[in-house]
Amino acid sequence: MKPSLARRLGRMFLPARLQRPLRERHLSAWPPVGHVRLGDLRRTTPISSVFGYDRGLPIDRCYVERFLAGHAGDVRGVALEFRDDAYLRRFGGDALTSVDVLNLERDHPGTTIAADLAHADQLPEDRFDCIVCTGVVQLVYDLPVAVQNLHRMLTVGGVLLATLPGITRVARDSTGAWEDHWRLTSVAARKVFTGVFGPQSVEVEWYGNPLVAVASLMGLAAQDLKPGELDARHPDYEVLIGVRAVKNA
Repeated sequence: MKPSLARRLGRMFLPARLQRPLRERHLSAWPPVGHVRLGDLRRTTPISSVFGYDRGLPIDRCYVERFLAGHAGDVRGVALEFRDDAYLRRFGGDALTSVDVLNLERDHPGTTIAADLAHADQLPEDRFDCIVCTGVVQLVYDLPVAVQNLHRMLTVGGVLLATLPGITRVARDSTGAWEDHWRLTSVAARKVFTGVFGPQSVEVEWYGNPLVAVASLMGLAAQDLKPGELDARHPDYEVLIGVRAVKNA
């Protein structure tokens, strides 16, 4: 019986003095309280402890790729990425003239710049036409400083494509070299980035819904969900935030 019908029948046949106790006991809730079928999700440990990489493409990375694909025209010229250059190569291709990779660890494969995003004196200035920065900014405790340093590294007219976590599990390096400090909403992200780039230079997007949020927290992959489930958006469940910011003169 659907809850709307149950409520109508309750109002029709039950005296008012009995309707309130029933409401307080949540007897009109659907599915009934205590009878929600959680199935494989009824567990206190994640299905995958590596963000779903062992099952396919992590859900947040699915959204990262959607965001970058939507702004692939910005991936050009002298470009910078963090950790590796996979997204630059994938979305920039022949539009790239040179590529740098920034890491904390100098010996990490492919690293061309060993530096900390929190320290301006370690970073180049006015060099890059595009910076792809996915899942990095939240690792810096002084988040506004990280955004200021990204702005500083761009040339005038250069574009930053950044993604930040909304609803997600904690990420940390096994060696303790880095770990998460922040979770943002799209409103907070807009305020932080416009404070540096200016209100006319920032675009913010977000992705997520309740099902995606739960699936992501449990370590499911994008392949575990249907396309329509990944596409659906609910404004109270922002799983990933995407920011496009342009450095103006």
